[in-house]
Amino acid sequence: MDVDDEENMSSSSTDVKENRNVDNVPPKDSSGQGAGEGTQLSNGGGSSSRKRPLEEGNNGHSKFRPKKRKKTPGPVLPKNALMQLNEIKPGLQYKLLSQTGPVHAPMFVMAVEVNGQVFEGSGPTKKKAKLHAAEKALRSFVQFPNASEAHLAMGRTLSVNTDFTSDQADFPDTLFNGFETPVPSDASFYLGSNGDGSFSSSGDYSLPSSAVASSLSQSPLPAPSPYPSASGKNPVMILNELRPGLKYEFLSESGESHAKNFVMAVAVDGQTFEGSGRNKKLAKARAAQSALASLFNMQLDQTPSRQPIPSEGLQLHLPQVLADAVARLVVDKFSDLTENFTSPHARRKVLAGIVMTTGTDVKDALVISVSTGTKCINGEYMSDRGLALNDCHAEIVSRRCLLKFLYTQLELYLSNKEDQQKSIFIKSERGGFKLKENVQFHLYISTSPCGDARIFSPHEAAQEDQGDRHPNRKARGQLRTKIESGEGTIPVRSTTTIQTWDGVLQGERLLTMSCSDKIARWNVLGIQGALLSLFVEPIYFSSIILGSLYHGDHLSRAVYQRIAEIEDLPPLYTLNRPLLSGISNAEARQPGKAPNFSVNWTVGDTGLEVINATTGKDEMGRASRLCKHAFYSRWMRIHAKLSSSLRSKILKPNLYHETKQGATEYQTAKECLFKAFLKAGLGAWVEKPIEQDQFSLTV
Repeated sequence: MDVDDEENMSSSSTDVKENRNVDNVPPKDSSGQGAGEGTQLSNGGGSSSRKRPLEEGNNGHSKFRPKKRKKTPGPVLPKNALMQLNEIKPGLQYKLLSQTGPVHAPMFVMAVEVNGQVFEGSGPTKKKAKLHAAEKALRSFVQFPNASEAHLAMGRTLSVNTDFTSDQADFPDTLFNGFETPVPSDASFYLGSNGDGSFSSSGDYSLPSSAVASSLSQSPLPAPSPYPSASGKNPVMILNELRPGLKYEFLSESGESHAKNFVMAVAVDGQTFEGSGRNKKLAKARAAQSALASLFNMQLDQTPSRQPIPSEGLQLHLPQVLADAVARLVVDKFSDLTENFTSPHARRKVLAGIVMTTGTDVKDALVISVSTGTKCINGEYMSDRGLALNDCHAEIVSRRCLLKFLYTQLELYLSNKEDQQKSIFIKSERGGFKLKENVQFHLYISTSPCGDARIFSPHEAAQEDQGDRHPNRKARGQLRTKIESGEGTIPVRSTTTIQTWDGVLQGERLLTMSCSDKIARWNVLGIQGALLSLFVEPIYFSSIILGSLYHGDHLSRAVYQRIAEIEDLPPLYTLNRPLLSGISNAEARQPGKAPNFSVNWTVGDTGLEVINATTGKDEMGRASRLCKHAFYSRWMRIHAKLSSSLRSKILKPNLYHETKQGATEYQTAKECLFKAFLKAGLGAWVEKPIEQDQFSLTV
């Protein structure tokens, strides 16, 4: 009689309750439910669910109960392993193999056969022994902390590419209810048979490579092939099929407490591949993804908007490998400069940096600059002597750091024969200087640049994001200006705006072009600017890498596509189309209010310079090492040595503005750029009052 009762336990509500928490298996669903389900279970005890009916004058009860029953379909509490296994394989027979131990403390062993394999479980009652056998059977389908989660994942999240091998911490608990989509950065590692990350069949549940050595029974893995049909497998699993027995090495841990970053490495075919992520498992997956991309040309993320857009020029590196390496170098350097992010000046909304590569190996890369900032100068603090920084947005400051580095490299070339070899410049057959072959600069920004690149893509690209659905809307591509003393951008006026010195000083808002617009400008005029163009040929970024909010279609439009019809550029000037890419481990949004300071560092500097973005100077009122006055001083010193080999002749430089106007080819290219924006109906470029450039060094 007792045996029969135990055999029929699935129909007994008391047995179900007993088995819900066997061996301290946490009831995931009840703890991880949304507020709505939590209040339903509490029999009306939740304060939020009582308030609304009372306000409606129903005394809280007459209409409360029917509302309580209107809920999303799905299990209120998790089913135990026996029930779950019975749903997958109805009619299984459990056999008692043995009973041992004294009468007061017996130990039962029960067995069940599933797919030709026998799974055994033991426990102090037959019921618990059967439960453990069922859990083992479920684990043969999916490697999971416990059977309840396994089946909930299998039965309810197959359509949304859940990472079955991921740490529990990677997911909100509610994910296992199957009503939420997974974290995008985790989902990016899954490759479906159709290349879109979807599962090809409901029966293909493959174990992670870490489970291969496990004592748990498992179904055999498919035979390795050059391109495995990786339904829902993560990169570690795929790589393990191609190269079994790989060892992953933990390299480093960095980052602020709310945004930790781990780096793991794996050696494959004599090459070492690194990956970073917010936990070691993600870092391993990214290292494996890097190896798969490099050695087997396998791209696992098929979301259109998240795909890197290759550059048209020389490509020395694989896009995703390069992007992840550049991002990590910049973040690590910022960590070094801020004592592992503990310094008060580590606070930031946007981080930017420039990395230089000199060959095909990313390990030879050098961080040139690191900067932060999101604000512009207040009009009343404009300097007519070139002593204030007008724009302290991180990417703009980083580019000024690069100018400082270029001046240093020119000075190095001119110092002596020995140092000449160390410089990145060589003499050009067309006069002046040019970069050595294979020297490339890569711009990293922790989020999309303000203006056209960001305005239409405020969120991360989702799996189903097919790109810009309204590419022809009038607002697309418009020139935009930053707001003085604030954040955000507004479109330029339809008529040409001329800013005047006295107008701004009397309270007119100073307008500064958005970062998207300035990057588009650099892709035509070069990043060296007007002054340096008198010495060196145009220099362009080889790649632009975003740490978050990367949307290929919006970014490509913003930084070059909208001016694709540009015409009549002078020799050596072109419309540069750099590699555009996001990173595997998208940066979390930085919470809190944006600080009012901007920091900068250039290779060779001893530490960070901190600038008050409102005044464009440091807190003591001193001019920045990146200001126009400082650069013009360095330009004059180089000009004294190089006046015979200028690319454009300037006889007696005096005013800063006049010297820039002397760069005739640069100025011609600038006119072509402004015409291209106007011709495309995107507005007129807004320039600063001319008075701020009319200074000389004798003042």
